[in-house]
Amino acid sequence: MPAVMEGPLADLSSWKTDHCSLVKALEIVGTKSALLILREAFYGTTRFSAFAQRVGITQTVAARQLRHLTEAGLLNKQPYRDEGGRTRDEYVLTDMGRDLLPVVLGLMQWADKYLQDGGPPLLYVDHDTGSPARVELRSDAGDPIELEELGVRLNPAWRRPPSAT
Repeated sequence: MPAVMEGPLADLSSWKTDHCSLVKALEIVGTKSALLILREAFYGTTRFSAFAQRVGITQTVAARQLRHLTEAGLLNKQPYRDEGGRTRDEYVLTDMGRDLLPVVLGLMQWADKYLQDGGPPLLYVDHDTGSPARVELRSDAGDPIELEELGVRLNPAWRRPPSAT
């Protein structure tokens, strides 16, 4: 069973998915290299050359993606200087970038379950307790929500942005 589409959304043929938040998100992080750069940032990578090397992309692609993620607000550039070297920039996650952690971990959790023969290569745990970390859909009250229990309704506070002319 799918999610429960409520009110005027119940008739899927009567409305369009324009202004979809997923489309807006994919415009920023919808490439393999963007997601892998974010994964590396979560792991602690900050230097340009390390992103390119660890992700396995050219320096041109790394520069383009790092610029894109920085302009989108997911990364900040901060200057650093190694002793005897020139000043360079390193890339650190912003709050906006850090808030993507459940998305990236959710994709990895899904791949661990369905695509990894022999179990996952890495375990994600609470550092202090060793308890496994999981991404789950829960209500504000803390109750788990399955797809069939998910309601989708119009947000009365949302206002359509003015049309670009």
